[in-house]
Amino acid sequence: MNTATRTRARSARSARSVRSTGSARTALAAALLVAAAALGTVQSTGTAAARPTERPAAPPSPDAPHRGAVAGARTPARDAGRDRAVAALKDGRAARPAALTHNWWGIFPQPGTHDGITATHSLDPAYHVSDADNFTYAPTTKAQNSCIEVVTAYWNSGNELWAWDWCSRNGGPAKILPLDADFRAKYTTAVDGRPAFSIQLVKDTGSGNRWSSYLYNHRTAQWELLYRQSGTDRSDLDYGWDIFEIYASVNPATGVGYYCTEARNTVFDSSAIQLRKAGVWKPARPADSPWTEANPSGRDFLCPPLKFLQAGANDHWTVRQ
Repeated sequence: MNTATRTRARSARSARSVRSTGSARTALAAALLVAAAALGTVQSTGTAAARPTERPAAPPSPDAPHRGAVAGARTPARDAGRDRAVAALKDGRAARPAALTHNWWGIFPQPGTHDGITATHSLDPAYHVSDADNFTYAPTTKAQNSCIEVVTAYWNSGNELWAWDWCSRNGGPAKILPLDADFRAKYTTAVDGRPAFSIQLVKDTGSGNRWSSYLYNHRTAQWELLYRQSGTDRSDLDYGWDIFEIYASVNPATGVGYYCTEARNTVFDSSAIQLRKAGVWKPARPADSPWTEANPSGRDFLCPPLKFLQAGANDHWTVRQ
């Protein structure tokens, strides 16, 4: 998920493209902030109609104890399946540009607004990606300038949580954790009737640019270290994100993306998104975390029935059919 990943997928939709040049990034950020100010708390027609009526369970405090490490997190071995997934993240599937759609939706926490981010992410253990070249990364979260992105990775070789290293020269998942029964027993709780887990990314105090990623263990009521890294963020993007993201191709048998059929009953949800600044955690707001788009179309995601729900004032989003 390097610089090229965020820059190549929307050449036909240049007004919403994320470019790696400084001037284009500045223009995008300005445009997003203007749009956010205009939207305020008013939801667009494509998002407000299906606002969830249930409220999420109380999220863990971001200031809960931070102790221990995530058991079972491991450095991934090289294999062909994961190499394809990494290539998709890093290169936007440049080898098959005509066959693949790369798109995303959510919030972009802006420069200078935070040195930490936390959120509660939904999980669907029943969602299985059948095609080896298709990947759903949702939700996926990164703070501005952080060395780490925490990715919920649905792909053909198995559903995993990744700590993606942005400060390594080679990049890629530095730690992976299967989203299996053991994971769900320790790290998930029911949110709107679905399993969900809480993640946190924080810049360590007095450490230069050292970042730590954490998972909240509901059994022990504490945050456990997933991965820590320091250095220079090589994403070449001066904002963070908390988004729904796809790399998808059309299933010729259905005329829509493979995932559109396979995720028909899946809800992708990120709630309780908070940003930390000067040691204080506050919910993400329109002023600091504008939507990537106000009213996206499911057709642009190879899934016409897909709905993009602004479920909160920029601190909660849902993508579902």
